[in-house]
Amino acid sequence: MISARRYGGLAVLLLATAVLYIWNLGASGWANAFYSAAAQAGSESWTAWLFGSSDAGNAITVDKTPAALWVTGLSTRLFGVNSWSILVPQALAGVAAVAMLYAAVCRVSGPRAGLLAGAVLALTPAAALMFRFNNPDALLVLSLVVAACFTQRALDRDAAWWWLPLAGAAVGVGFLAKMLQAFLVLPALAAVFLFAADAPMRARLMRLAAAAGALIVSAGWYLLLVALWPAGARPYIGGSQHNSIVELALGYNGLGRLTGDETGGLGNLNQDAGWARLFGVEMGTHIAWLIPAAVIAIIAGLVITRRAPRTDTTRAALLLWGGWLAVTAVVFSFANGILHAYYSVALAPAVGAGVAIGTTLLWRHRSDIRAATTLSGIVMITAVLAYILLQRDSQWLPWLRVAVVVVAIACAVLLLVVGRLPRQVGVAVGVLALVGAVAGPVAFSLATVAAPHSGAMPSVGPSGGRGGPPGGMFDAPKPGAELTAALRQDADDYTWAAAAVGSSNAAGYQLATGLPVMAVGGFNGTDPAPTLEQFQSYVAQRRIHWFVKGGMLGFGFGTRSGSDAAEQIQRWVAANFTPRVVDGTTVYDLSRGFTAAA
Repeated sequence: MISARRYGGLAVLLLATAVLYIWNLGASGWANAFYSAAAQAGSESWTAWLFGSSDAGNAITVDKTPAALWVTGLSTRLFGVNSWSILVPQALAGVAAVAMLYAAVCRVSGPRAGLLAGAVLALTPAAALMFRFNNPDALLVLSLVVAACFTQRALDRDAAWWWLPLAGAAVGVGFLAKMLQAFLVLPALAAVFLFAADAPMRARLMRLAAAAGALIVSAGWYLLLVALWPAGARPYIGGSQHNSIVELALGYNGLGRLTGDETGGLGNLNQDAGWARLFGVEMGTHIAWLIPAAVIAIIAGLVITRRAPRTDTTRAALLLWGGWLAVTAVVFSFANGILHAYYSVALAPAVGAGVAIGTTLLWRHRSDIRAATTLSGIVMITAVLAYILLQRDSQWLPWLRVAVVVVAIACAVLLLVVGRLPRQVGVAVGVLALVGAVAGPVAFSLATVAAPHSGAMPSVGPSGGRGGPPGGMFDAPKPGAELTAALRQDADDYTWAAAAVGSSNAAGYQLATGLPVMAVGGFNGTDPAPTLEQFQSYVAQRRIHWFVKGGMLGFGFGTRSGSDAAEQIQRWVAANFTPRVVDGTTVYDLSRGFTAAA
């Protein structure tokens, strides 16, 4: 009966998560068209699939390693190119992440704590956003939760030696999804295993070495493949200035995110680096709701377990998830490079686990006034923070923030004496306190799910939806019927039906026509791919039919770095070809006068 209840609860949690993440997915259309176009390209060309090319003509890749695109590329091959085949894999990754977090927390704190951890992850607004969107964060989070779960398993005396190398391999998969961001969990995983594993120090060091080897192989094979592949036989590596996958990993998607020195990037659009960033206007409603609760619960749990043996698995779990939370939070708070609010989804598993493990320990010690007071304080702090975050969208459900505070005050008072209340009354108070604590993020998550999302920078809540700076700089265009027909004209005679500056710009035309469209300059329009000379050669060889004016040029975010090849190309086209306006868009037919232009 106990097992039936245990697995019944897990089944309900996973089913509810699946419904939450899959319901009405089609409303978001292509979501992030930048990645949708790459999935389309991968469904048509194995070369594009392998390298994560933006188009089937293999001009340039996306600015990430392509593990997430391998999943959606295969899905679109099997089920066709549509929003469901692209977005459902993200939702399933979310369900799997919830299941793995449940397994990790259940192992040390029991099934109820596991259910709480999984529910907190599933209902974090950033998670409700990104597990319904086709950025690589879904695969990243799943990979890291798997790595943490395997690390916890490796701590046991009877654990097979290969659990920790499997954890290293999982982090490697995360690297192939989003490069160096995956490595933020490594300090916590390695330190906890070295400290708490139930094995001699020599064995711990050997297993850590094996895990490091597995990580290097899991992450490094692809970098080696790209480095050794002849550059002329693959697409240009988008996001780099020298067609280098190593430069992309260590620069644009690596140290540049910390320092702000990202050649070819736009810089940090938030300009809010500092200790308050996670609670600020950009990130706060994505992730901040339960961060204080998690921090207090983790610290309280460490105090409760302070006299436990070195190998105590509950304390080890608190250190692991607390380390994950601390390192990631500090890096996100003070990074000077490009940092978008939805990146905060990487904090959600640690918040969920920390809250669940810590509060479970406190609840078991609720007869101790110190534990009861801590529980009471957690409820009040969480309610005050929820009031502040809900106030930022003051016209939306104004009654909710008041209700949260009223419930919190009542529960906080009762929690002070919960150890002396009848058991059933105490449980009711605990449940009501939990409901009040999560009401804010749950409401925001439901509002997030109810809104369609598109663009490169989606946001949570009732006013989310299209993501991008003013003017839709990163939102893909939706060409009209006349322009779509023009771009399809004689398309079989060309490698690329058209070229356009910026990957998101090109993606809109590619998805509308189903034909390869060259993304001149890559995502930001600042990559030297192609150069003006290469573009002129393609035109002379009749490989590009149309050039679509617009895209990334002339945006007002200050001085940008990187190549100006895209600007040179657009100026050259304007000087040598006759413009034509179709459906309000200026295009140039590059098949006319190409000999003279070359």
